[in-house]
Amino acid sequence: MSKVIRIGTRDSELALWQAKTVQNALEKTGHKTQLVPVKSTGDLNLDQPLYEMGITGIFTKTLDVAMIKGEVDIAVHSMKDVPTALPKGIVEGAVMKRASNKDILVHKGVKFLENGEGTIATGSLRRKAQWLNKYPGHNVVDLRGNVNTRMQKLNDNDWNGAIFAAAGLERIEIKPENFIDLNWMIPAPAQGAMLIVAMENDDYCREALAMLNHKESEICVHIEREFLKVLEGGCTAPIGALAKVLDNHVHFHGALFSLDGTKKIEVEKSVEIRDIENLGKEAAMEILTNGGKELMDSIKSVLNN
Repeated sequence: MSKVIRIGTRDSELALWQAKTVQNALEKTGHKTQLVPVKSTGDLNLDQPLYEMGITGIFTKTLDVAMIKGEVDIAVHSMKDVPTALPKGIVEGAVMKRASNKDILVHKGVKFLENGEGTIATGSLRRKAQWLNKYPGHNVVDLRGNVNTRMQKLNDNDWNGAIFAAAGLERIEIKPENFIDLNWMIPAPAQGAMLIVAMENDDYCREALAMLNHKESEICVHIEREFLKVLEGGCTAPIGALAKVLDNHVHFHGALFSLDGTKKIEVEKSVEIRDIENLGKEAAMEILTNGGKELMDSIKSVLNN
């Protein structure tokens, strides 16, 4: 059996870059493909903060529906945007080799970092909380839109800087010279990774995608997402997580922050790669027993009101 694999994607420049990367990889393995771009709810509504829109799945829901309706065969996502529980009937097909997991600050000069005052833009609760944890005197404003839109908004406003994922700017080659790596900032779970999903009953697409899977990246992002799933329980929260494979060991660093950044509960673990089962869950449970449960309850009460 042979068929044209219809690749569902958001229609932003970055999403299309990701989809074309998957398209090229599939065609190198002898498969025929077609790109099918769609607009997501998250792309259409740029005025409302993500957490007010019910952030879980806001960028993936439209593609999920298109897959279930049979309009596309697979969908390509930035994995950090994908809910930890996939819709019934949809499964992971492949995790592509991970790009940079770093956050960066695109700035208009860094002197403000020394004087205790400044304004930074980000639409991420995680980035906001970590920034305020390090720079409590700064003001953080909401910033929405695709990477091109956010970059333009930074240029149009008198903010000192804005926080971006390095991978996104590098992929579409708009990473400017005026940036600094935020090596102290713990990235979002699965940041820098691309996930391709397929329908569970579609053996042809699942077999095609299995050829694209990068095992080390898959191991790390699954640990991070397990940590996220146990901690958040369906609620968005300022959570960072990063797993790395080094010398046959997996090193994990995760943290939960209060919304204002004043509280930080973190965990670090290192295990042999053969012992990774439940690593993310155990790290999350350690956070929860060290005050994380109460902190999550307070976060939920604020975001749900």
